Amino acid sequence: MAEEYTECLLENNNYHEDCPGCKVDQMKRLRRGFPFWELSTIWIIVLCTALPISSLFPFLYFMIGDFNIAKKEEDIGFYAGFVGCSFMLGRAFTSVIWGIVADRYGRKPVILIGTASVVIFNTLFGLSVNFWMAIITRFCLGSFNGLLGPIKAYAMEIFRDEYQGLALSAVSTAWGIGLIIGPAMGGFLAQPAKQYPNLFSEDSIFGKFPFFLPCFAISVFAFLVTIISLWIPETLHNHKFDDDQSFDALKVSSNDPESDQVAERHEKSSLLNNWPLISSIIVYCIFSLHDMAYTEIFSLWANSPRKYGGLEYTTADVGSILAFSGFGLLIFQLSLYSYAERFLGPIMVTRISGSLAVVVLSCYPLIAKLSGFALSLAVNSASVAKNVLSISAITGLFILQNKAVRQDQRGAANGIAMTAMSLFKAIGPAAAGIIFSWSEKRQDASFLPGTQMVFFILNAVLALGVVLTFKPFLVETRQQ
Repeated sequence: MAEEYTECLLENNNYHEDCPGCKVDQMKRLRRGFPFWELSTIWIIVLCTALPISSLFPFLYFMIGDFNIAKKEEDIGFYAGFVGCSFMLGRAFTSVIWGIVADRYGRKPVILIGTASVVIFNTLFGLSVNFWMAIITRFCLGSFNGLLGPIKAYAMEIFRDEYQGLALSAVSTAWGIGLIIGPAMGGFLAQPAKQYPNLFSEDSIFGKFPFFLPCFAISVFAFLVTIISLWIPETLHNHKFDDDQSFDALKVSSNDPESDQVAERHEKSSLLNNWPLISSIIVYCIFSLHDMAYTEIFSLWANSPRKYGGLEYTTADVGSILAFSGFGLLIFQLSLYSYAERFLGPIMVTRISGSLAVVVLSCYPLIAKLSGFALSLAVNSASVAKNVLSISAITGLFILQNKAVRQDQRGAANGIAMTAMSLFKAIGPAAAGIIFSWSEKRQDASFLPGTQMVFFILNAVLALGVVLTFKPFLVETRQQ
């Protein structure tokens, strides 16, 4: 069977013995059964790159305090915002570069560099001794961690057609889980000498560097993922196609260098003029900006003292809330989301999720007035609902982006989306930290005092995203 298929491809000049992409295509056509290995591999790679993004937020408030850079307690949020945004700023500068590298040299090298960068720079971040070291290590982590765009293209290329929808869902689900489990790990493992004095002493490395343990745990996981990734196949073809599937709209020969340049310009132009794609990316960026700002503000709000409208929670308390939220999100994504998307469609799911999230977020200032079991129940319920709604909205927009372009354009489209999203996510934590610090200084204001102003601004951004989900701005289309 395999020999017959190879001979058929060779006759059509489509199969090249030394091409890794051709070998993957052959494997996909011959293989039967559910692709457990490929799905698991993609899931852990995406999880690995998502974990360090927001794992610092539960302990960032205390880390900035230990750096002694903030003159007053109300200024901690200001400095925390710059540390929080440095990762996304680094990724925004290099996303396009890593996309070009992935298209020229292969998906696998970019994946390996991305997972290895987590091992190196996330470990160094945990060992930060001052504010600027934290900024630089987070910026380097974002700069070298450019695999999210290529992994989306890889997921489309490694699966048979009938499993490509599952592949995209696995990427978005693993990403969402990582953004919640990461902070949970940060909350549980930070300051171990204080939280678990029977296991960690003040004289140990974990006592001298109280925020090293969560970073080290993620780095160990990233190291294992890097080792596993050495065995994943490359999917990029190292030859030109002569069939009519490559830029068939151009009707030109792929052996002509001038035609290749025309094809490349045509592809880029068509993406920039593709309004369903661009509109979904714009809405995606607004929701991502809100999501990243909320992630930082939630931890700052939960850690801050009661006199400033916070909950005065410890890092472990925040970790417990986020772990519970992650479990709820996992159950929802694996059991209910696909039915909701199939019944309502991605645009309606995004619109309804965003609208309900506005209602949930409006309750947060009231939650801070509770205490005891009522507070615990309310904050856990609100956190689960908010995270489920946020990931549902973003997943719907992710589906719209991939439906708006042809399969051969998805790599470039994801690169554009990644760059734009990274810029907005870089703005999110910085703006959130500045606004949160400002809000703590206006406790006696007549209009929206204290943290009420923070959650009002978050809701304003979210409401803008919901408004843009209506026609004629956001439309759904499907390309082959």
